[in-house]
Amino acid sequence: MNAAVARSLLRLLMAPIVAVLAVLSVAASDAHAATDVSEVANALRKGPVYVDPAATGQLSGSDAQALANKIRGADKPIFVAVLPKGYPTRNLFANLRTETGITGLYGIRLGDRFDARADSSVLSHQAVGNLVTSVRGAGDAKAQLNDFVDDALRSNVGGSAPSSWSASGGSPGMDTGTLAAIGAVLVAGGAGAYALVRMGRRRQEEERRAALEKLRVVVDEDITAFGEELDRLDFHPAEAGADDAMRADYERALDAYEQAKSLMAAAQRPEEVRGVTQALEDGRFSLALLAARREGRPLPERRAPCFFDPRHGPSVADATWTPDGGTAREVPVCAADQARLADGRDPMVREVDTASGRRPYWDAGPAYGPWAGGYFGGGILPGLLIGTLLGNLMAGPSYAAMYGAGYGDFGTGGYEGGDVSGADFDSDDFSGGFGGGDFSGGDFGGGGDFGGGF
Repeated sequence: MNAAVARSLLRLLMAPIVAVLAVLSVAASDAHAATDVSEVANALRKGPVYVDPAATGQLSGSDAQALANKIRGADKPIFVAVLPKGYPTRNLFANLRTETGITGLYGIRLGDRFDARADSSVLSHQAVGNLVTSVRGAGDAKAQLNDFVDDALRSNVGGSAPSSWSASGGSPGMDTGTLAAIGAVLVAGGAGAYALVRMGRRRQEEERRAALEKLRVVVDEDITAFGEELDRLDFHPAEAGADDAMRADYERALDAYEQAKSLMAAAQRPEEVRGVTQALEDGRFSLALLAARREGRPLPERRAPCFFDPRHGPSVADATWTPDGGTAREVPVCAADQARLADGRDPMVREVDTASGRRPYWDAGPAYGPWAGGYFGGGILPGLLIGTLLGNLMAGPSYAAMYGAGYGDFGTGGYEGGDVSGADFDSDDFSGGFGGGDFSGGDFGGGGDFGGGF
């Protein structure tokens, strides 16, 4: 037998063995990847960003470090993982959340696709869905992940960074010499600093009063509009067919009207307007209940008011809307605006006076934050306002200092992000396949598996 024939026979004999080894290698690789969730989780417990060794081509070490520094500096429980294409996606978010045991917002870039989940105590489902939608077309991993983190911070993610990050190396502190120098400056300039503080406080109070007067115009319009609704209401508690439930609805609406007037008359600071619009929202929902009872219809569910103008009353559905220069998001709409959008027409938007003329309230400045917060409490407001002027302004520390409240104060019930909860968390917050999502009625990202795509 010559050498050529021998080599041919050898290849024939080895082919099945090579094929089997290849299959075993792939299976072993998949098995290894499936166990890597614990490694990813372990890394995220030590720091906010993890890049898989097989995905370093997506995000460089320096870019990952810069992203981690941004998250650490914001002191928020935002976790980012960059994984290679083909990574197993079955129950990925739920498993990762179980393994880390930390409440927070989790974003995963997998190949060229991206998705996110969060504990609802940190960020609402709708806000997370809007976040993912807003960064879907951002491009490469660096741009997309930075946009994701920036938008998340503007949404005022609840809670703070887990303490385990500090143990792994946090922000550098000040040395003794620096602290001593600062102390000397404070002592030497104490009197001057006190005077500056007093001047700053007076200026801030003047700005608050000006903001309150600007709000008063809009809120008085709202109160007047609700009062006119009550005047037009053809209902008498003693009329035939009226029952106790109807009378209770009517009484709550009247009480809400009086409460709104009383609160506005007593308001001394812009943030106190929030209670006024909360009362008006309660009153309008009571009127919606009364109307349903009188007409024999099923009682409506409690929904946020129409995003475009809360005077339209409680919303009936969520509709896709894109602000000028922004990204699409789901917003609650009344029946009339739902029909306008479906017909390709513009909704009836609440506009207010500004230095540059009439503008939608979300483009009119930070003073309208408390007004909107009373209507859209419960964590819905951050997702609605992402990318708008009002949303951007409210996310900054200057807003909190001026108006005494950020997004987190708008009825969100106290965030606990960053706390260690182990496996004790709401699995619904992390349900749905990667790319399929579980936001806004489950119709987020398309499909129910990893699919969807961009």
